[in-house]
Amino acid sequence: MAYSSLFSLSLCFLVLFHGCLAQLEQVTGQSQRQQQQRFQTECRINNLNAQEPGRRIESEAGLSEYWNRNDEQFRCAGVDLVRHTIQRRGLLLPSFSNAPRLVYVVQGRGLHGAAIPGCPETFQSESSSQFRGEQGSQRLSRDQHQKVREIREGDVVAIPAGVAHWIYNDGESQLIVVILYDTSNQANQLDENARRFYLAGNPHQQQEGGRQRRRESWPGSRSRSRSQSPEERERSQQSGSNIFNGFDEEFLADSFNIDNELAMRIQNRDDQRGIIVTVEDELRVLSPQSRGEEQEERGLDRDNGVEETFCTLRLKHNIADPQRADVYNERGGRITSLNSFNLPILRYIQLSAERGVLYRNALVAPHYNLNSHSVIYVIRGNARLQVVGENGQNVFDGEVREGQALTVPQNFAVIKKAGNQGFEWVAFKTNDNAKINALAGRLSTMRALPEDVLINAYRIDREEARRLKYNRDETTLFSSDSSGSPRRRD
Repeated sequence: MAYSSLFSLSLCFLVLFHGCLAQLEQVTGQSQRQQQQRFQTECRINNLNAQEPGRRIESEAGLSEYWNRNDEQFRCAGVDLVRHTIQRRGLLLPSFSNAPRLVYVVQGRGLHGAAIPGCPETFQSESSSQFRGEQGSQRLSRDQHQKVREIREGDVVAIPAGVAHWIYNDGESQLIVVILYDTSNQANQLDENARRFYLAGNPHQQQEGGRQRRRESWPGSRSRSRSQSPEERERSQQSGSNIFNGFDEEFLADSFNIDNELAMRIQNRDDQRGIIVTVEDELRVLSPQSRGEEQEERGLDRDNGVEETFCTLRLKHNIADPQRADVYNERGGRITSLNSFNLPILRYIQLSAERGVLYRNALVAPHYNLNSHSVIYVIRGNARLQVVGENGQNVFDGEVREGQALTVPQNFAVIKKAGNQGFEWVAFKTNDNAKINALAGRLSTMRALPEDVLINAYRIDREEARRLKYNRDETTLFSSDSSGSPRRRD
């Protein structure tokens, strides 16, 4: 009798277990199908357009320009793109984001600081110190902060999600930076919008006057309804003040051990300067006096796994230096790649970059990205690009010029041909070790295929198959004067 009851009880548990497991598998399957459908919906690319920023927001000491996040190509790649133009002695106020970022310095030079949580303030002054911006004078002072980095044209700076950063222009000309936010990154636990949390300033005052104009500047914006559109959500999240403004003054005073008046000052409620402010005189920070930081870092291009902790990982790397080119053709141009091998922190944020220079009328071999999307920003010059998707569908055939951006989705094939003034670009890629596969040239797919495969695939003779395979001996970059009469190969 006891054995029979035990058997019945075990049988009930078994049936219940299998029922729960089946239900769990059904829910999991539905979730996976919904996830797959979400990606299919976001990447249904039928047509691409070279895009310029859709919104311009002026601050006291600069200009911020935002690309339309809801354009299909940026939704497919899961990215946001912003350009800041910072005037001399302009300070881009500290902020952090729910998405990791790559900052590319298009023009100028300046200082960059990142406040990495849990890391020590390694720049310290005990009594008297040479502060940057004092023109050789010394002043009794004491300060300590995390490392300040000098940045210049061609630098890429990696910022993990949640890390606050700031930028200051200490040069004599404008400092222009382009920032890519990877909102599809696994570090982002919120939604598809890049959310910027400011530690200072009053973005509400900066944007309040131009809200109606911005509503009209983004094509496809909708009127408010019970469910906000992505544009309205973005405007809503950017129309607030800095994060301290939401706290009670007494809480802030207790937290910082300061008086209530100072607590109210850091809330910046009456500040109308925007997110780029003018620094009176010069910004005084602890920084090495020589601009030799780049040379010192050249010997640190490998992750040693012991001494290099998260707090000491390098955040920047220059990809404009011609001596660092990975591909070079004296008549075609050069390409420099940045990935987690030469900047290890990219392994954490799953991003990489590429900078290319094409000489007049030169070509980049038709190729596709194996494991990433590529967001191209045009630095200088112009070029004609063709992008082809699945089923041979041409989704872009046109000119791109300075200041425009274009996304090439994963596995979409692309050809670039420089115009008469040449072509320079930076490409942000959504993988820390992005790879490409060339379709023409010495290391291409065509070279890897047997002649008989080409003969039967294209219904051509053997001589034509050999010309198809061997007429280009260059790799990746093709010069403009090497496409003359076909060469025969015996």
